[in-house]
Amino acid sequence: MLKIGFYRLLQAIVVLWAAFTATFILLQILPGDAILIKFLNPEYGLNASEIANLRTNYGIDEPKIIQYFKTIGNFLTGDLGFSVQAGVPVSDLIKTNLPATLKLAGLGFLVALILAFLIALLFSFSPFQGLRNLFFALPGLFLAIPLFWLGIVFVQIFSFYLGWISVIVPGPIEAMILPVVALAIPISAPLAQILMRSLDEIELSPFIMVLKSKGASHFRILVCHCLRNSALPVLTIAGLLFGELISGAVVTETVFGLNGIGKITEQAVRSQDVSVLQAIVVVSSAAFVFINLVIDLFFPLIDPRLRQRTGGDR
Repeated sequence: MLKIGFYRLLQAIVVLWAAFTATFILLQILPGDAILIKFLNPEYGLNASEIANLRTNYGIDEPKIIQYFKTIGNFLTGDLGFSVQAGVPVSDLIKTNLPATLKLAGLGFLVALILAFLIALLFSFSPFQGLRNLFFALPGLFLAIPLFWLGIVFVQIFSFYLGWISVIVPGPIEAMILPVVALAIPISAPLAQILMRSLDEIELSPFIMVLKSKGASHFRILVCHCLRNSALPVLTIAGLLFGELISGAVVTETVFGLNGIGKITEQAVRSQDVSVLQAIVVVSSAAFVFINLVIDLFFPLIDPRLRQRTGGDR
């Protein structure tokens, strides 16, 4: 396990470095300039010399290679830079907005898991082939629905037409219902697909045939044996879906007017606030890598065969 953990840690460092480098290059070649976008506004009353001084203070005029190494050095010490648009350290922006995004993503993922397991169970217990085909096709429909369109439809139907949920000064719980469900629906689709395929394969396994021959009920076999053996592929895809949760949160927070990482990302894109965008990508990549690292190390606790294999490697 120590050897595997060390290897995964090295992989994580390489992934983070690659994400940082790719983001830095892409942001540098984008047209526009955050300093000019903000301070060329006549309201600030700055002349060309003063704007040039600002560019020097922010280090924008330095050679790109120097900016790269300075930025990566600052990131290693916990300095995420300074937001030109907001006028505050980027770390303060992230600390303020990250909890709301984590709450949205966490609740969305929980609802997605519940929805995926519900679809898989209905698929398994359906007595008719037509119903099984319907539930099997449902995740494909969920994947085909654009998230921004789904959010707008939810607002139109449940807020404006039915009046069940207010989007104008809603309560803390009420404000989360539609965004969480809208985020959960597309996330649940791949989870449900993997779960249904795994259940189908496991139900044809020899040990399941033995359990059936001993008189075990379909419900007991499904819940006590099939679902546990289906956990590994579901956990794998769950870790990979974290990136989609973050991107989905950006769209969801924009559609429903929520504060969070998604909102400051959208504002940073509009103002070309490079420091904010760079920090958000790196923080999101770090979270993605950490979650997948934990899942990889958690696998042997679920599947004894992996523990035996790991022990044999040592």
